[in-house]
Amino acid sequence: MNLEKVIFGFFVLLAATLNFGFFVGDMGDPHMHNIYELFAAVVVNLIATVLKFGDRTQIGAVHLATSLVASLQLIAASVMWTWANQVSSAGLTHGAMAGVVSMSAGALLANLVSVVLLVVETVSFQRR
Repeated sequence: MNLEKVIFGFFVLLAATLNFGFFVGDMGDPHMHNIYELFAAVVVNLIATVLKFGDRTQIGAVHLATSLVASLQLIAASVMWTWANQVSSAGLTHGAMAGVVSMSAGALLANLVSVVLLVVETVSFQRR
């Protein structure tokens, strides 16, 4: 068993599950989405991104691209939440929360592509 592959797979799956956990719920209801779960999703996605930097293969490049997309969208969702909560005079409205959740949905799609790539890569791996 390759410990590096285990750690890589762990962070890819954890990033997807944290993102999914934040995404699930009524889009416009801030009480259905935990800010700490969004923060954890951002941190874990950034860790997964760093882990993907060493791979020089084509599938590694696609893994890195999906992780960069997910991280960028989750960071944008965090900025939107912070802006609505701290700067905007309207506060965290249903519309603002829907925007945050929509950004996390895009990140979720990128994370799911990364998980599918991981599964395909694992299934196609042949022992030598």
